[in-house]
Amino acid sequence: MTAVVQKGGEEYRMGRYTGPNCRLCRRFGEKLMLKGEKCATPKCPVEKRNTPPGEHPPRRGRSGISDRGVQLRAKQKLRFSYGVLERQFRRFFEEAKKRPGATGETLLILLERRLDNVIYRLGFGDSHAQARQVVRHGHIMVNGRRTNIPSFLVKSGDVIKWCEASKKTEYYKRLAEEIEGKFIPNWLSLDKESMTGRVLNLPGKDDVEAKFNLKAVVEYYSR
Repeated sequence: MTAVVQKGGEEYRMGRYTGPNCRLCRRFGEKLMLKGEKCATPKCPVEKRNTPPGEHPPRRGRSGISDRGVQLRAKQKLRFSYGVLERQFRRFFEEAKKRPGATGETLLILLERRLDNVIYRLGFGDSHAQARQVVRHGHIMVNGRRTNIPSFLVKSGDVIKWCEASKKTEYYKRLAEEIEGKFIPNWLSLDKESMTGRVLNLPGKDDVEAKFNLKAVVEYYSR
């Protein structure tokens, strides 16, 4: 039996957050798009009550959040947005430090290049969690080879297709009917007829809609 660990009022199992996703959005005061299409509807709890979870007695003066607390929140917001475990996130950060350019921006680009994120950006999953499941179940091929590793990093020119057997599933059939309304970022292309995606070029910081305090993330790991 896998133990459930409580950290700061949040539930974790095997290092992964297992509590309500909407609680995270309320905690950060904005939509992290963790529940797919529901986040864009009036049913989204952030629309109804955009306040942090828990009791909130009135505070006097400053907010009381230390610099370290700001850095931690920035790191957690970025990590939760991509659904990455802490050890995976730290590994990506260490890789970003070794590469030329600003560490924070390089980290963001590495996270965008993850295969599960690309599947999400192509509209093959309504959330990062669903996209990760699509990859893990072996439905996706990259350059003609089945790839079931969510952290696989795509590169410019890569072609992403569905396995032929997977095209017979009800999920794929429903997806093919709904794909027309999906928004595809400029660094990717999608042939909606064949459901084939292509990486046109590597993403840049401006290709990411969500705003992250990358400087604070770098400061968090630099202590």
